[in-house]
Amino acid sequence: MAAKKSLAFLKKYHKWPSLVLTLFIIFFSISGIIMNHRALFSSIDVNRNYLGSEYQYKNWNKAAVKSAINLKGDTALIYGNIGVWKTTDNFQTYNEFNRGFPEGIDNRKVEKMICTSSGKIYAGTLFGLYYLENQEWKKLELPVEEHRIVDLMELDSSLYVLSRSNLLKKTKSGFQIVDVKASADYDGKTSVFKTLWEIHSGEAFGLIGKLFVDFLGFVFLFLSFSGLVYFLFPKWIKKLRKKGANTKGKIQFLKFNLKWHNRFGSWLIVFLIISTLSGMFLRPPLLIAIASNRVTKIPFTHLDHSNPWYDQFRRILFDEELDRIVLATNEGIYYSDDFFKSAPKKYTAQPPVSVMGVNVLEKIGKGQYLIASFSGIFYWMPEQNLVFDYITRKPHIAVKRMGPPIAAHPIAGYLKDVKGNEILFDYNLGAGNLTDNSGFAQMPPKIQESEMSLWNLCLEIHTGRIYQYIFGRFYILFIPLAGLSILWILIVGYLLYRKQK
Repeated sequence: MAAKKSLAFLKKYHKWPSLVLTLFIIFFSISGIIMNHRALFSSIDVNRNYLGSEYQYKNWNKAAVKSAINLKGDTALIYGNIGVWKTTDNFQTYNEFNRGFPEGIDNRKVEKMICTSSGKIYAGTLFGLYYLENQEWKKLELPVEEHRIVDLMELDSSLYVLSRSNLLKKTKSGFQIVDVKASADYDGKTSVFKTLWEIHSGEAFGLIGKLFVDFLGFVFLFLSFSGLVYFLFPKWIKKLRKKGANTKGKIQFLKFNLKWHNRFGSWLIVFLIISTLSGMFLRPPLLIAIASNRVTKIPFTHLDHSNPWYDQFRRILFDEELDRIVLATNEGIYYSDDFFKSAPKKYTAQPPVSVMGVNVLEKIGKGQYLIASFSGIFYWMPEQNLVFDYITRKPHIAVKRMGPPIAAHPIAGYLKDVKGNEILFDYNLGAGNLTDNSGFAQMPPKIQESEMSLWNLCLEIHTGRIYQYIFGRFYILFIPLAGLSILWILIVGYLLYRKQK
């Protein structure tokens, strides 16, 4: 009797949570597979009109603009997640300037542009470096595997290209990698977040690891659909029997379906649990618990990289008055006074920077910088150990708090027009004029209608942000609660299988 009750309990509490979460698990699986191959799906976009108001461009928000380069007179090129647009009247009207980029908004996302002293224009994008020739963008080959360009700099008439992992110098024969030595504070470890990210995506184990995680995604899909079959088919078969129909084939399919539902679930239970657990800690609130923790790199994996700066670079600039290079990374801001002949040194005084990285780094005076991220925008004088909030103009007072790593004003971009007006781009609110009350040009409909990449839509689904329409501000709890529910389903299902067997 006790065994029957136990079996009934396991059946009940495996079935009903599974039915409630089936659709979400299907969305998790499909979005995860697509996210694992961004370049492959980069040409596919989604019309924003099919999405809610939260995903519409308004007043240049949603990182539509990162910055702009001013050319002759009132002519400028504005760039960001909307690609490149040309204006000839100081940001009043715009013409598309994306010819030469591959199809798909992901291929047109520009992180940085530069016009060199020789008049050549370069654009660093999500998938590589481009230069402008005859009003058309042409791609340059780089001698590194990782092509995500985050910044560009000119020094002594030479172009320097910063990817997430390498600093490159353009020469007559191509590009050469600049050796940036490990800093004194390098401990050979990596963040827990990065470790879990690469385990969750499979990237830690290279292409084979990513394909295996894709396989786990298909297994989750199979478990979801086969579970639905096991729930729906018995009732359907009973109805057919009552009508006198032949149900032999359907019964055989049902048995085959259950057999492989059990086998895949039991054989891969450990990997399915690891996939679920690692995903739970990649979003707040659980992310907050691990955000500052570091662990030893897993040997013989993608994480165990010989490059001490692997996936850390974010911004770079040259302060000619100090003859100094300033280098922003995801773990702090460093400087070099000998162009990296020795290891870069970390500034004692660090400005507030979001864990998501620096979005703006501009020199505004000798040893004085403007630095912005999703933690806000600050006027930073590292030599004087001074940090001012650039919006309130008051000294920054650090406050330790538990919560999302996003400030009241998450800054995505910044530019100065030809009149010297400072335009700030808040991720949520969009463009704001810091200089006077003249504001900034309205976002033209042709730019406002720019599509969203399929990858970004999948990111919204996979992180649970898209469900805020259902759960409101409590959507932030969706990932940990869904993760716990999936763990429950997996463990109870395995116990049920073992008990039945």
